[in-house]
Amino acid sequence: MSLSGVGMESTGYRVFSGGVWEEKYGYARAVVVGGRVIVSGCTATVDGEVRHIGDAYRQSLTAIEIALEAVMMGGLTREDVVMVRYYVVEHRDFDPVGRAIHDIFHKVRPACTGVRVAGLVDPRMLVEIEIEALRA
Repeated sequence: MSLSGVGMESTGYRVFSGGVWEEKYGYARAVVVGGRVIVSGCTATVDGEVRHIGDAYRQSLTAIEIALEAVMMGGLTREDVVMVRYYVVEHRDFDPVGRAIHDIFHKVRPACTGVRVAGLVDPRMLVEIEIEALRA
């Protein structure tokens, strides 16, 4: 899985990925405040296209990879992640998303909240994931 097309850059205390929703809705991929990196909701959208249609597990891995790239651009690592929040459209996707979170963070063990929502910005998106990291 490659995110080379995302091309994240850090500008002061903001990290931008160049994603279509960031520009359209006027937000940053992440905000860096002191030793904390707060990452906006990430989906499996790469180069403007939703990836892994119908596969919540693979969409989650892609979303987490995008979020972790922003954490790294903010100067922290996966081991610094303290909170994961995820939003699913379908109840059946809690387990695949949880499995992806486990596969990435099982040694880190951040706090985690999962919420079912009515929908996301694109109906092909099954999950959106937010991450917060904190320098210990």
